[in-house]
Amino acid sequence: MSERGRGQGPLLLGVRHHGPGSARAVRAALDAAGPSVVLVEGPPEGDALVALAADEGMVPPVALLAHVVDEPGRSAFWPLAEFSPEWVAIRWALEQDVPVRFIDLPAAHSLALRDQGATPDDPEGDGRQGEGQGGEQGEEDSREAMRVDPLAVLAETAGHDDPERWWEDVIEHRGASGDAFAPFEALGEAMGALREEYGDGGHERGLVREAYMRLQLRTAQKEFGDGVAVVCGAWHVPALRAKTTVAADRAVLKGLPKAKVDMTWVPWTHRRLARAGGYGAGIDSPGWYGHLFSAPDRPVERWMTKVAGLFRDEDRIVSSAHVIEAVRLAETLAAMRGRPLAGLTETTDAVRAVMCEGSDVPLSLVHDRLVVGDVLGEVPDAAPAVPLQRDLTRLQRSLRLKPDSLERELELDLRRETDAARSRLLHRLRLLDVGWGERARSMRASTGTFRETWRLRWEPELSVRVAEAGVWGTTVLSAATGRAEADAIGAPALADVTALAERCLLAELPDALPVVMRVLADRAAMDADVGHLAQALPALVRSLRYGDVRGTDTQALSEVAAGLAERVFVGLPPACAGLDGDAAAEMRGHVDAVHAAVGLLEDDGTAGQRGRWHSVLRVLAVRDSVAGVIRGRCARLLLDDGQLAEGEAARLMGLALSPGTGPAEAAAWIEGFVGGGSGGGLLLVHDERLLALVDGWLTGVSADAFTDVLPLLRRTFSAYESGVRRTLGELVRRGPAGAGPVAAVGTAPPGFAPGLDRVRADAVLPVLRLLLGTDDADAGSDSGTGSGRGDNDLVGVA
Repeated sequence: MSERGRGQGPLLLGVRHHGPGSARAVRAALDAAGPSVVLVEGPPEGDALVALAADEGMVPPVALLAHVVDEPGRSAFWPLAEFSPEWVAIRWALEQDVPVRFIDLPAAHSLALRDQGATPDDPEGDGRQGEGQGGEQGEEDSREAMRVDPLAVLAETAGHDDPERWWEDVIEHRGASGDAFAPFEALGEAMGALREEYGDGGHERGLVREAYMRLQLRTAQKEFGDGVAVVCGAWHVPALRAKTTVAADRAVLKGLPKAKVDMTWVPWTHRRLARAGGYGAGIDSPGWYGHLFSAPDRPVERWMTKVAGLFRDEDRIVSSAHVIEAVRLAETLAAMRGRPLAGLTETTDAVRAVMCEGSDVPLSLVHDRLVVGDVLGEVPDAAPAVPLQRDLTRLQRSLRLKPDSLERELELDLRRETDAARSRLLHRLRLLDVGWGERARSMRASTGTFRETWRLRWEPELSVRVAEAGVWGTTVLSAATGRAEADAIGAPALADVTALAERCLLAELPDALPVVMRVLADRAAMDADVGHLAQALPALVRSLRYGDVRGTDTQALSEVAAGLAERVFVGLPPACAGLDGDAAAEMRGHVDAVHAAVGLLEDDGTAGQRGRWHSVLRVLAVRDSVAGVIRGRCARLLLDDGQLAEGEAARLMGLALSPGTGPAEAAAWIEGFVGGGSGGGLLLVHDERLLALVDGWLTGVSADAFTDVLPLLRRTFSAYESGVRRTLGELVRRGPAGAGPVAAVGTAPPGFAPGLDRVRADAVLPVLRLLLGTDDADAGSDSGTGSGRGDNDLVGVA
């Protein structure tokens, strides 16, 4: 070591975690001292991995991840950014070929202590002893109130009310000085005074960590003499200087619980370094601190240039003049406020005034993208990983799905082999609770099954989820299969099993599907609740649609679905009798779901189901013991499917709205028939017979009864679009005199021809094929009578 460092004991470099000023000062002090060994605050299990920090594939921010071998969910992170003093010390030691060691309490002890409700803590919020796991959450409120924030006390002593701003002024914005050791000596003295005044500062568990650090420091001194440099939190410096005996320190550590742990490097993000991300030792502005550390000179000018570039990328007009004026304003504000350099507060105020015209809306973009940032680190392939993680990494590379901390949208066309494989991977990860991707609504309107839209965003915690999922298998396929089989056996409800069957088809798990189907058949045979069966059927029928595009054999699934549908048909009429209002509303939802499912069953070749279902709907539509909302809904479904003869809908409505029916029950029938956002408003617009029936019934309701049914009617009609409501109002205001004669039964309603004009309908077929993505070969001829299957389908759409 240099003359300054020799003969005076170890060189103690007290820092603030993730402080760029501290990081620069650490490098300067190490260059000046030239120690023989560098000791860093961190878990000793990381010693075997520290050499990977020199690998070209290691790009910060990264974190050491420790987890209990048999329980990966019990884990802790030690994050390091490019501007973290610990990272700078590690890289300096590796570059100089100097040994580097971690000296904090081993993760084996800290993870075991957490299970007992005790985790060694740090006054600087050193959540690095269990980031993301709530290292200090078990502390009592009274104890929390007694804790000392050393930076806040020092700032208050210096006459500042903002600790962050004070720290920036005295450390982060401090220029280089001739004495590389002076800032650490001054900070050490300040922390020594604080500990004399406050003792452990309410962080008594940290005494355990400090006892372990002193033992490791003594070991290094015996081996290297005075050539020892220690990089640790500034709060610990006085404790490491304290004169204690080896026996006393060992007594503190005696009897600590211990767990068997594994450790590796994992990528980290700037967002997870931020306090808003839940990190105890976090900072408010990791992106800003990274800029201060990496900018070689003129940090304010370079920052304003970044902001201008961001705004230009978002199509905001920002010129060079804006940048110049913003820099001038920031420097002027710093001078007025007595700051050595314009900080984040001054630059933000300047950007708001000059580039945002006083608005805070664009500033939220600056804060999200630059002040915090979405930088995602990388770790080399040589880093230890569970087999499942290695298989996932291999799949990500082969499918060109690079993890990114910035949320992005991914459109998949399942007719393409690569996109289908990507879909399988994402669905399998969802089965394993690795939420890398979430399904989203596509910007392209399509009812087909060959398109999927995903929102992808990789979070560091997903590495823990992957480790946890490793208990199910060593590859993504085997792990998803094992998890699906276990979930099927333990599923609490029939609907859960059918939903799982759908997920197995989406994830293409051929080995898991037979187990799921066996459980599904057993549960369906034992469950007599029609509501449960109705809830289970839609997901089961949806699964049948995936066989075509994914090439999956769904014959067994089709047989179970047909059997389930038959049991619903038999059990639904008695289940709909005697229901109260809430139960009837819920059952109406089941009727709608079953109706949609039966349509898909018929399309998938399960013949005769739709006819059976229409018979059930007819029974429900005329049975007096069935609630009005269900009877009305069944009548509407029959009408939409063309199963009611001319005038039959008007006859059913006339019966439901007759004087013998109570106003509340009649209003419920109307809600079922024309409510729920199902196009009922347009039905009333185009069928004035039905509108006249509703109007006549409503005018005949007594004043007292009208008050009771008004909320239900308002709920029904408020669901219509404004244009539909306006048209209905005009029709009612016009009345029978303006409406003309009511069309007789068997004739077309006003404004409609007696039959379909196929020539005009065929004219839209080319456009419909283009919109629906239908191949010409499958669709048939663009002209003619439309006798082919494709033309018939399109005519139906038209």
